[in-house]
Amino acid sequence: MTMKLKTDKLKVGFVGLRRGGGLVRSFAGHPRVEIAALCDLDTNSMSKMAGDFALNDQQLFTNFDDFVNAPIDIVVIATPIEFHANQSIAALESGKHVLCEQTAAYTLEDCERLVQAVRKTDRVYMMGENYCYFHYIREWKKIIQQGKLGKIVHAEGEYLHEIVDLLIDPQTGKHRWRYTRAPIWYCAHCLGPLLTLMDDRIVKATGVHSGKNIYPDEGLGFLDMEVGLFQTQKGSTIKILRSQVAPRHPEMIFYSLYGTKGFVENGREGGWGGTKGRLYIEGEMAKHPGAQVFDCPTIDVNAPAEALQGGHGTSEYYMVRDFIDAIDNHTQSPIDVARAMDFTVPGICAHEAAMKGGVWVDVPLF
Repeated sequence: MTMKLKTDKLKVGFVGLRRGGGLVRSFAGHPRVEIAALCDLDTNSMSKMAGDFALNDQQLFTNFDDFVNAPIDIVVIATPIEFHANQSIAALESGKHVLCEQTAAYTLEDCERLVQAVRKTDRVYMMGENYCYFHYIREWKKIIQQGKLGKIVHAEGEYLHEIVDLLIDPQTGKHRWRYTRAPIWYCAHCLGPLLTLMDDRIVKATGVHSGKNIYPDEGLGFLDMEVGLFQTQKGSTIKILRSQVAPRHPEMIFYSLYGTKGFVENGREGGWGGTKGRLYIEGEMAKHPGAQVFDCPTIDVNAPAEALQGGHGTSEYYMVRDFIDAIDNHTQSPIDVARAMDFTVPGICAHEAAMKGGVWVDVPLF
């Protein structure tokens, strides 16, 4: 496939428009991008979105195989996770660059297949872990890179998001695709930002779960809580907590990092907005009263107005720009296939360990 000149528009196609709607808007605001194809089983939603970008019927698809062979440069995948690996591989093999929603895959076998496909095709692959691009995560990275916290020796992440209606249709009682998703398989919102801040990867994992007490008669996705404990390559420890059924309202995404010279954490108020966090830097702040309270916004107020067109604050604006820059510069994306495995595989291993009673397992390096 011949790479386009930077003056040309990159033609982008999207599959899975329920989640992909926010990503479409993020891509549409990029000057290098042309929205060129849509693929979804819901023809009504697809037709409505097509009108926003003046797409004709030949640019709309309900069949993925037809879509992936359309004259486009980039495929953005926002379908259910069980399809991510196969669809990413098919897109790569058809000569397309790929931005795929997290999680990259559900099994180690699919992870291996995906890694080999990226290596074979030499296309740009990026996993869309947008929480790495929250404004406060990007600001924390500056603090850590300046060495203000010293070496990070321990980190914690908690992602508690009750989505029972997305596991079982409340009207029909039909099981939805997340019904069989173990909570900790969906670990990248926790591990992605932590490993990015630590510049590290996980080498050992274990896990435990609390069983199904809230919904005792339902499937794997209804485990009350699942905990992962990890050892990193640099010798640090990480603990994460996941639930998709616990009645924690508002929902919570929480991060805490402990260094040899201090710590940083966001608030436990819940939600994804501008929570208050706490920062302590030894030598800059007195032990009493200790940590200083500061804002942890997801939105970068200095970003251009179009940065708010997508979702999750301004995170997807910066994520999309990194992806397009990687294509233009012929470089690996910040969350390339190897890094995607770093964010994905530990959750698969931790769940395996939990099902075996909390044994320790080695996390393979891709």
